[in-house]
Amino acid sequence: MKSILILNATIINENSQSVSDIYIKNGRIEEISSDLSHVDADINIDGAGKYILPGMIDDQVHFREPGLTDKADIRSESLAAVIGGTTSFMDMPNNKPPIITNEGLENKFKIAENRSFANYSFYLGATNENIDEIKNTTKKACGIKVFMGASTGNMLVDNPKSLEQIFIHAPKLIATHCESSPLIDKNLKIAKEKYGDNIPLEMHTEIRSRECCIESSSLAIDLAKKFGSRLHVLHLTTKDELDFFSNNYVENKSITAEVCIHHMLYSKKDYATKKGFIKCNPSIKEEEDRLALINAVNNNVIDVIATDHAPHLISEKTAEKYEDIPAGLPVIQHSYRAVLEFYHNGIFTLEKIIEKACHNPAICYDVKERGFIREGYWADLVLVEFLEKGEIDSTIVMHKCGWSAFSDVPFKTKIHKTIVSGNIAFDADTGKIPEHPFGLELEFNN
Repeated sequence: MKSILILNATIINENSQSVSDIYIKNGRIEEISSDLSHVDADINIDGAGKYILPGMIDDQVHFREPGLTDKADIRSESLAAVIGGTTSFMDMPNNKPPIITNEGLENKFKIAENRSFANYSFYLGATNENIDEIKNTTKKACGIKVFMGASTGNMLVDNPKSLEQIFIHAPKLIATHCESSPLIDKNLKIAKEKYGDNIPLEMHTEIRSRECCIESSSLAIDLAKKFGSRLHVLHLTTKDELDFFSNNYVENKSITAEVCIHHMLYSKKDYATKKGFIKCNPSIKEEEDRLALINAVNNNVIDVIATDHAPHLISEKTAEKYEDIPAGLPVIQHSYRAVLEFYHNGIFTLEKIIEKACHNPAICYDVKERGFIREGYWADLVLVEFLEKGEIDSTIVMHKCGWSAFSDVPFKTKIHKTIVSGNIAFDADTGKIPEHPFGLELEFNN
């Protein structure tokens, strides 16, 4: 493993900015100082005029492996991740077959070993019947994923007694997808009665309605409060749900919340131009919801920004019928830059973005020695340049599905290098991508 010296870069970390040097040795940040020019290193990087950010930690992705590798796999999507500045990810269990046993989970970790360009962990999926698996969840899992709305296979958890058992016994963070399936089914039936096979795309907002989210989120929070569970509610979409959460520091919360980038970018009106490409679950809602989510990031009601990266083929996303269009957006190659556009547009500070995309995921999941630029921590870093004028990314989209929802955005952030566990995992200046992936299995303090 080669040592790396980064000189004269502006470090954005822990609510501060400073021009410093960083010396990386044996995969970790050995020293941070104002003058390390005397240090000998195998690789020297001039960071003058550029910024060093912690790598993004994405707590919600769908890399599709095992079972749906025509759309994506761990190697392809993790490569896209590091090109875009995401250095760690947590992958969801709704695979084929679903990851609902610890044996299946262990096999998934084996698949990722020596194939992932980014650091990785995986969720164990909950069902109505697998409480014994949940009780014995391996320590290497990032959490327990509970689909409280329709999902792949038998992963819908809708039995009240099963939900209670999960919230009582889960030894790890519980991450929930909160939508009410009975309400969704009712709304879909109404839409079919009115439109037949020609349901308009914008009806997705009404079918996967705000009431579906509110009912399910409130149930999850009630259960967490009743049993003292550690709960993380994924991809909030409504202004109403925000009332369920506090604006305390994340370290002081047992119930936390996440928002996805696309829910802060789009609202119902955008179906007119974006069409099926922005169909997602939970659905994008109204403009007032979008603005409320942004405000909730700024006032610390929402703790984490993530992607819910979900690759589908263009042929699927352009299907004629509403019900034939799968939900989900592939974005991870451009996700960090998409979040940084909120800084360039004067909506979030740099410090706030780093807090929500890097620091807080590490705190929420109790990730060991990552998510911060600190001496002794693993070196997961991104060297970026801020541009006066936005540029379309010319790098080939590495998502296996062949497209990105954000590839047409003229970003004002250029990623020069991504460092994963102390190794240069992507170098835009040379265009070279290492043949050997450097991603390591994430470790947790709990």
